[in-house]
Amino acid sequence: MRSSRGGEVWGRRGGSSRQLKQLGWGMKGMTGRLWIALIVLVICSILLFSSNGSSIGAEHVDVNKLWKTADSSGWRASSAPRSHWPSPPIESNGYLRVRCNGGLNQQRSAICNAVVAARIMNATLVLPELDTNSFWHDDSGFPGIYDVPHFIKSLRYDIRIVKSLPEVSSNGKARKMKSYQIRPPRDAPLSWYRTFALEKMKKHGAIYLTPFSHRLAEEVDEAELQRLRCRVNYHALRFKPHIMRISSEIVNRLRAQGHFMSIHLRFELDMLAFAGCVDIFTPAQQKILIKYRKENFAEKELVYKERRLIGKCPLTPEEVGLILRSMGFDNSTRIYLAAGEIFGGDRFMKPFRRMFPHLENHSSMGPEKLEENAQGLVGSAVDYMVCLLSDIFMPTYDGPSNFANNLLGHRLYYGFRTTIQPNRKALAPIFMDREEGRTADFEERVRRIMFNLKFGGPHKRVHPESFYTNSWPECFCQMRPRNPADKCPPDNILDVLENQLQSEGGYDSEELRGANRTDTSSLIEETLI
Repeated sequence: MRSSRGGEVWGRRGGSSRQLKQLGWGMKGMTGRLWIALIVLVICSILLFSSNGSSIGAEHVDVNKLWKTADSSGWRASSAPRSHWPSPPIESNGYLRVRCNGGLNQQRSAICNAVVAARIMNATLVLPELDTNSFWHDDSGFPGIYDVPHFIKSLRYDIRIVKSLPEVSSNGKARKMKSYQIRPPRDAPLSWYRTFALEKMKKHGAIYLTPFSHRLAEEVDEAELQRLRCRVNYHALRFKPHIMRISSEIVNRLRAQGHFMSIHLRFELDMLAFAGCVDIFTPAQQKILIKYRKENFAEKELVYKERRLIGKCPLTPEEVGLILRSMGFDNSTRIYLAAGEIFGGDRFMKPFRRMFPHLENHSSMGPEKLEENAQGLVGSAVDYMVCLLSDIFMPTYDGPSNFANNLLGHRLYYGFRTTIQPNRKALAPIFMDREEGRTADFEERVRRIMFNLKFGGPHKRVHPESFYTNSWPECFCQMRPRNPADKCPPDNILDVLENQLQSEGGYDSEELRGANRTDTSSLIEETLI
């Protein structure tokens, strides 16, 4: 009995043991589940905080910090060659002429592409032609806008440049050399220039590429050629002294009273017609926009609300003012406007001016003689320089705007100068809510979008971002790089290139004859900084 009871007792103990064991495993399982639940709770809290973080952070952002340059993260601009870079041979394969169409900054990109094309074909570049009459009704041309001697000297280690085609003798008579005209394909690869174009050049002695806007692919897998583009764009293409002087005077006047911001207010007839954003205008104004679009752009059905929701409509002047005010800029902020004639007139400018009365442009700040060419290349060049040198730059429409895109890239290269790029797609629902009377938390919602930006710091280039908008990392280097490819070139790079050029016969250009070593060195040093 005892044995039986003992067995029974032990049996119960064994059962209790199993139960405790099961309970132990159950407790462990529950503990595990609790830990998982806790981890999930923490992750959700982090995600919740992150989703609201920009809003919370926006409340505490010191907008005054935006007047300083963005964080460089140890990078600095450098477009000097980092591998063996042979001087241009004394004998070239022929002459390259190009006609750069479009506005000032579209032409600027084309000039950069022309230099790269000349380099890879070993061609002598004829000073690029600017198709100014079709766009600006301005016949200033390259020599009227850019410093030609500086352009030639700056690129002496890269290509040979002449002002015009040479004369050739035929039947005892001298005449201008003729060039074979070619219409290059859009975004042509390097291989097209190295094969088809080069073959025609060798056959005819000179080729004329026209039109030459967007005729060389931006993304090329040769970093040294990309750096050559930067040398052209950010150093060789220097405006003429009188343009630089006017720009400097305007900047000094603006800065005499403190910091100033520049805004590219792209609220003009051509851009509004291109974007198809017409519904906010009067019936008469809508007719003008629709007519302009039919005459200048491909026919396409565009719905205003849909266009706006995907960020395709330029910001109105009032929306620009509301963004700045939401970010914390007050009505004492000095603003330089780079803009043509605002379409729709004062109806659109009044709300902006009420919020920010200190508005200036090149007509109000520059000399009277500038007004004569305010809508031409000179006025655009002055706007470009003032926007480049401003403490903050804000483009209101950076779609097909070459002016804004080139400035974003130039300011990045020029020491990561602060830029404010509104996310029009993210902001559209907020503005549309406001128009329909739903204004709750309007400024907070705007801040949440606006303070989630890079403000001009180094960042990876992602399609559709242009190389001319962001030349990082090809045209930047680090003093203490993790990747050897990012190492800055040696301090004696100028001496290396100069010695190499002299040992290979020098540069036989009338623009450089008589220039002493000191003058040339200082120019090149500025070019390859």
